Amino acid sequence: MLKSVMIVYNQANTERVEYLLDTLGVRGFTYFENVQGRGSVNGEPRRGTHAWPEMNSAMLCVVEDTMVEPLLEGVQKLDLRNKEVGVKAFVWAIEQMV
Repeated sequence: MLKSVMIVYNQANTERVEYLLDTLGVRGFTYFENVQGRGSVNGEPRRGTHAWPEMNSAMLCVVEDTMVEPLLEGVQKLDLRNKEVGVKAFVWAIEQMV
């Protein structure tokens, strides 16, 4: 079964997220640049404005079930490396794909 994993992260982590995907052999992804938002618990706004100048990016990957846990573990390690920069991953099932 396939799963979709969306990784949302501060743009400062772009190279690290790409390295994680490369290391795990996750070839396909869709990259979203200049994603705005705010973390649900302690996250600072990322708005690209004078008051909140930082921005997020996101990557959407469709992977086999067996790849979800290694990918989430990698994201968690990256988040623990610098909690203030921030990175989160969200997983949902892919019902169909053409």
